[in-house]
Amino acid sequence: MIPSSPPGPRLLGPLLAELRAARGWSQQRFAAELCAASGVPTLTRHEVSRWERQLRLPGDFWSAWLATVLGVPGTLIAEATARSRRLGAAAGPAGRSRARPGQRGRGGSGRQVPGAPGRARARRVRAARRGGDGAGPAGTD
Repeated sequence: MIPSSPPGPRLLGPLLAELRAARGWSQQRFAAELCAASGVPTLTRHEVSRWERQLRLPGDFWSAWLATVLGVPGTLIAEATARSRRLGAAAGPAGRSRARPGQRGRGGSGRQVPGAPGRARARRVRAARRGGDGAGPAGTD
């Protein structure tokens, strides 16, 4: 016996993926339909993917356009969004961190923070090249 889905609103990500697939649309096509309907040319398939994977949840603006483009009642999208938000679905699947491997903390650019040890080393290297000891400005003894 196949287990049925729990009663009540569904999570937004799987709902969007199912409704999109039922129309035979790719994420790219879905994004293009949303752009054409809303008049906002900047939505990409990447954002559609983030919504479907529940890495992000759409705001009120996009929720209304999702319902319009998919031809479903706005309450269906709103309830699914609310349920996803209550369950913390925007944190990503299985509670995984959103940072990619190799990233640390916010941003994850790998660049040194101002005042970090790497800056002191860089000052010493520059001073050594000038002929100083790195303790202060060269030639002020």
